[in-house]
Amino acid sequence: MGKLQVAEICAGAGGQALGLERAGFKHVIAVELDPNAVATLKRNMPTCDVRQGDVADPEVWNPEDFRGERTLDLIAGGVPCPPFTIAGKQLGATDERDLFAWAVRLAVRVKPKALLLENVRGLSSNRFAAYRQNVLDTLQDAGYVAQWELFHAADFGVPQLRPRFVLVAVQREYARYFTWPEPSPDKRTTVGETLYDLMAARGWKGAEAWAEGADDIAPTIVGGSKKHGGADLGPTRAKAAWAKLGVDAHGVANEAPDEHWVPDAGKPGPKLTVEMVARIQGWKPEDEWIFEGKKTSRYRQVGNAFPPPVAEAIGGAIARALKREGAPVDLVEDTETIHDPVYKLLRAEAEKQRFIGITQIIGRLEKSGKRLTEPEVERHIAHLERDFEIRRQKRSGGTYAYSLGEFKAFVGQEDHQRHELFSLNQAKIS
Repeated sequence: MGKLQVAEICAGAGGQALGLERAGFKHVIAVELDPNAVATLKRNMPTCDVRQGDVADPEVWNPEDFRGERTLDLIAGGVPCPPFTIAGKQLGATDERDLFAWAVRLAVRVKPKALLLENVRGLSSNRFAAYRQNVLDTLQDAGYVAQWELFHAADFGVPQLRPRFVLVAVQREYARYFTWPEPSPDKRTTVGETLYDLMAARGWKGAEAWAEGADDIAPTIVGGSKKHGGADLGPTRAKAAWAKLGVDAHGVANEAPDEHWVPDAGKPGPKLTVEMVARIQGWKPEDEWIFEGKKTSRYRQVGNAFPPPVAEAIGGAIARALKREGAPVDLVEDTETIHDPVYKLLRAEAEKQRFIGITQIIGRLEKSGKRLTEPEVERHIAHLERDFEIRRQKRSGGTYAYSLGEFKAFVGQEDHQRHELFSLNQAKIS
């Protein structure tokens, strides 16, 4: 079959792109908002059509160009994380940066053979159960078999505590050949093992002792955003974890320590360079990947990336499925995967234009083997209301019945509030 064709959205500095190319994919287009990341992609992927701008802007690229005879094998992307991160407000569908739902509808429109989207662990929380359910239902209706999985980068040779929540959807004819890549504990490595050669590159005599002491994986690399200051390895808790590894996390160095280097009083050890951070993120020396821009921009590009080894492992599993390699497996029907039973019930009732009360919800769910208390149902509805319109109908006795309305997320609507908010905040979005 040769190289499989992929279009990548929100491509960043190319961590996912590099992993997918290692797995046998060829990029026909990559779209990214940040100009420095775009320069990085153009420098390292000269044969790819790299576009700069809002990926949802039809003037930047026209997804319809990739239908019919130009059907893509894969659409992939690392859409913005802030709408789902636990460290943020978790605005989800009402955050102007949210492109997850749009990317899902993009796949429904363009009909690639597979879809790969990755995001932060926060998307796996109860807060977003209905959001995930909506994604699964949408893809199932479009003929895909979709699955979510939580991956830990350290299981794939990345010396870092970096959980990523991944969605893979494959057209039904290929779905029986898709299985998630298995973790490889034997690939686990430490910060010291990974960075020793870079720490010793300028003759630092303490490099070997430092490497022996840096005998664990790193905390999550935090890329940060344009709203904050310069390059920095994370909040107070992360800095303490770096200190245990002998790293000064208060900033990023321009170069490795030289032969005369000694730490300042009270400092745990040397600072990392951008090259060292890239190594911890999964870039290898042989990649010869060059990051464009000033130090802070280069650090953020690296810190916000999807680790290439993880992308390679998942991309390889998708490639094997699209080539129908290996023994087919029995499919678990999507309807058996229920992230939010309250959402599923309200959706079914809304299709019949009916309202349903909490007591009815509890009774109906109990018949299907799911037991929820009244406070639990109320909590589900409260979460639902943040991402969906919820209609209320007052009943006798002061109780309410509910009906599920529109999904608030941006999926391409011309009149969506996302357009105005994105325009107002674009300078702060990274």
